[in-house]
Amino acid sequence: MTQPLRIGALISGTGSNLEAIASACETGQVNGRMVFAGADNPAAKGLEKAQKRGIPTFVTDYAKIIRAFKQNPDPEVLPDDYDDGDIIKKQSLFPEDRDPQKTAVYFATRAMAEAELLSRMSAWPFDLLVLAGFMRNLSPYFIDRVNTDAFRPRIMNIHPALLPAFAGTDGYGDTYRYGCKVGGCTVHFIDYGEDTGPIVGQRAFAITATDTLESVKKKGLALEWELYPECIQRFAENRLIPVKKTYTRKNGSIRQRTIVQIAQSLD
Repeated sequence: MTQPLRIGALISGTGSNLEAIASACETGQVNGRMVFAGADNPAAKGLEKAQKRGIPTFVTDYAKIIRAFKQNPDPEVLPDDYDDGDIIKKQSLFPEDRDPQKTAVYFATRAMAEAELLSRMSAWPFDLLVLAGFMRNLSPYFIDRVNTDAFRPRIMNIHPALLPAFAGTDGYGDTYRYGCKVGGCTVHFIDYGEDTGPIVGQRAFAITATDTLESVKKKGLALEWELYPECIQRFAENRLIPVKKTYTRKNGSIRQRTIVQIAQSLD
């Protein structure tokens, strides 16, 4: 038996996926243990759920940090290791023709919040960071300081849609309003874009004529609570293998993408 996976979690709201992961650890479905739960929102109800399970918690108040910087944009308060040129070059959240000042302020404020987040997280060594309803995009500043091994990404997210369709904050709503006949959820590794990282696992469900937005969400959440622990256990077993693939399109252009191959279980 390998050592239990040390799992950190970031949340913004109710923490239902955090509960599902913690429960899977307690029952042995996941060979791991939750070592902390952090939130960007002091009112996140999931913090209390974590505390009841004995999981250490902390808050990095993004809204307060962002508001303070915008009121007094002093570059002296930015992290000493912050390189705006490097961050903006790497990011793929915004198009190149976006107002450069807005982009610069966005990444400066996120780096300030993320520097505090990293400092708080440093109290608990972890092997995998799971985003469990964390409603903030992570910037290259944060990602590069967690993903120190290019061949082993270790920030995982669950998204309420079958990516690459319906990225963003309202996956189930977008799926339902588009009139899709199938919905689902996706677990993926984080990269520099919004919900664009390599896909680890997916689950789908049928959407019928009698479904409502609420019933679609209910179906999706039930699958999330199954899928996320399964993907985390595959990570714990070292079965998730990132592989770079090169594709040639019909027009002759070349595209590279990292995909996740799932190695066979040793059982």
